[in-house]
Amino acid sequence: MPGPEPILSPFPRLIALYLPQFHPIPENDEWWGRGFTEWTNASRARAYFRNHHQPHLPADLGFYDLRLAETREAQADLAREHAIEGFCYYHYWFHGRQLLERPFAEVLESGRPNFPFCLCWANESWSRSWLGDDKGLLVEQTYSPADDLRHAQWLVRAFADPRHVKVHGRALFLIWRPRNLPEPQRTTDTLREQAVRAGLLEPYLVGVDAHCPNFDSRTIGFDDTMDFTPQLGLLPGAFEDGFSLRRLRRNLKLAVASGKLKIYDYEEAWQAFFAARPAFPHLPSVLVGWDNTPRRGRQGIILTNATPERFGQALEQAVALVRERHPEERIVFLNAWNEWAESNHLEPDSRHGRRYLEVVQSIGGRRS
Repeated sequence: MPGPEPILSPFPRLIALYLPQFHPIPENDEWWGRGFTEWTNASRARAYFRNHHQPHLPADLGFYDLRLAETREAQADLAREHAIEGFCYYHYWFHGRQLLERPFAEVLESGRPNFPFCLCWANESWSRSWLGDDKGLLVEQTYSPADDLRHAQWLVRAFADPRHVKVHGRALFLIWRPRNLPEPQRTTDTLREQAVRAGLLEPYLVGVDAHCPNFDSRTIGFDDTMDFTPQLGLLPGAFEDGFSLRRLRRNLKLAVASGKLKIYDYEEAWQAFFAARPAFPHLPSVLVGWDNTPRRGRQGIILTNATPERFGQALEQAVALVRERHPEERIVFLNAWNEWAESNHLEPDSRHGRRYLEVVQSIGGRRS
């Protein structure tokens, strides 16, 4: 089956980060309760101040289950209609063990939807800290030469799929924590060697700087770096819980009388992220919004005043950063397609409908 043609100049290549979490798995049943998915967190969210938009409730696609092929087709149709080139699925590989793998495995096996994709290996341990709970380790991320080989051999099948997003004919592959790799050059060499052995071009490897801001992944064997937003560490006091007078003064400017809630203005936060972007060539990302109180309650971090218009302004700035790059490298990552428990989603909701997607379409500039 022939794959979709890549988007080339003069249009940016817009790729949306995709969370394959919205289906129950035995591990989450054990750790968080039977039937747990991100909908559990998103639907029980509450507002903590006037005009705090919670909960975020899905519109067009509803409270879907990613085990359903019809859901995956509908997502792809919606993205395609709005100038998104492909999905970047988070990929959870723990020394040969995979988690949340079913949606992508079925995409790969079935050949449907006929919509471009790539993978981002989320190579970090799982713990309870993501929900603000104790930091008990759930699944540890470990590394070895043998596992690099096994992983690369598994990935080759995805790289060979005609739907795979390519850069200069090379399969695009991201690694979430490049500096966590104990021997990054060995890992990247193995990925390249196994692709060539399978008759493919070497993959185009991208290190994500979410946990190593301003680190140039080319120095450890990658081809490029993705500058991830949000860089929450740039927000004053973002990782400090409890009351502070400084926080109270800042929140009062946002019309919130609280010295505990961690609230920031979306536009001011974006400009801080943008100003701190790497000086070396990189692939930018743009966040739709951010509010992880559905996961962390009052300890969450909230970007208020997020609107489709402000997101559009941020996306325009990001697109300008790649305008002078080779057409195949004019990639901007959209964070995210469906991070509902972070209030960070392009998928339509009951408040904005398709307005975020319409902004993407107006800037992406192609497809009917």
